[in-house]
Amino acid sequence: MQLTRFTDYSLRVLIYLGTHPESLATVGAIASEYGISRNHLTRVVHQLGLKGYIETARGKGGGFRIARQPERIRIGDVVRDMESGFELAECFRPGEATCRLMPACALKPVLGEAGRAFLASLDRHTLADLLPAEQKPLARRA
Repeated sequence: MQLTRFTDYSLRVLIYLGTHPESLATVGAIASEYGISRNHLTRVVHQLGLKGYIETARGKGGGFRIARQPERIRIGDVVRDMESGFELAECFRPGEATCRLMPACALKPVLGEAGRAFLASLDRHTLADLLPAEQKPLARRA
């Protein structure tokens, strides 16, 4: 299973913002920090804003910051929200199932179970789990 770059960059943006909670970030700063395309990152930031993960401030000196506490951002939710299609095989895509094994295929339920287990594993983790120890709230430090 492989996540798209869009989702990878979304997670990177959230991690960056989680480590800089008091300041406004810019696309340029994050693109430079991670060595990724400003154009692609602009689309990522826009989508994160639409989904409520970040809030933006326009105008001179503007930027964006994390909109929720890191403990309230489940990684599984981010992946679900950012992946445009999470189908593991052709048979999961509505209207595109041309597999000759259908409808008697036993692989589809196995793959479905694996996908659910993958997301369930991600659901057990929050953005706070991905931040350096000094960025975590005192109650969560070991």
